[in-house]
Amino acid sequence: MKLDERCFDCLLSRVVLECDLCGADPRFAREARGSCEELLDVLKDKPLSHPEIASAIHRRAYSLLGCDDPFRDLKEEGNRQAMEVCRSVRDRLSGFRDYVLAAVIGNTFDYGVRSHTVTDNFRQYFDREFKKGLAIDDTDRILELTGRIVYFTDNCGEIVFDRLLLEYLHAHGSAITLAVRDAPILNDATMKEARELHLDRFVDGITTTGCGAELGVRLDCMPPVLESAFSDCTLVIAKGMANYESLSLLSGLPPVAYLMAAKCDPIAEEIGVPRGSKIAMLRE
Repeated sequence: MKLDERCFDCLLSRVVLECDLCGADPRFAREARGSCEELLDVLKDKPLSHPEIASAIHRRAYSLLGCDDPFRDLKEEGNRQAMEVCRSVRDRLSGFRDYVLAAVIGNTFDYGVRSHTVTDNFRQYFDREFKKGLAIDDTDRILELTGRIVYFTDNCGEIVFDRLLLEYLHAHGSAITLAVRDAPILNDATMKEARELHLDRFVDGITTTGCGAELGVRLDCMPPVLESAFSDCTLVIAKGMANYESLSLLSGLPPVAYLMAAKCDPIAEEIGVPRGSKIAMLRE
């Protein structure tokens, strides 16, 4: 997906949030936002995807702040909340569709979208959204392709719900290569969080997407182990909007299951669902 003009203010508002999280004073935050706005003006007309532009903006903000992980505390809190909810709901999950839906609801642990708020009472939110189900439900077709999977993760908090789905897939014979962010950016999961949650127990290997602090997926940055798994897989599972924005631009891919909540209008409109819809969409 290319950058939509409605994304500009959302991107720059995240810069201000990053300044707040690092304790920067208002004057510095204004200057940082201005510097990032100048960079955005340079990049917006270049042949780059939205995640590539957003990544460059966040890297500049982190450099100005002298902080490589402004979301560290929010990531830890997100994982803590998610673990509490997972302990209380996992016994109700009874099949592939349920585990996918739980993982998609988990995708709402996202601080990178201005129009989206992470709820304080996630258990109540989970119960409500679980009853609603999926607006796009291709889970029957997705399940048929789960022999060899490359699984691209997204946010902390969410990755705890991913663990439930990974455990289910592993128990049913899937060979899984898990790919997390190469370095901290927004509240996305990195190798640190994957190891802390012991995700290695349910996958055949964990790698990173490469490229350092980079949102989404760039095929030109893949480490060799990921490149090999990607070329040989029967299914790609792509969690969240940034991975969708990257991969949906490309052709010649393996089948891709996009598991996400449509948290902003440009994404929701492109897919053809109301904002906030939960999606398990297969593109072959």
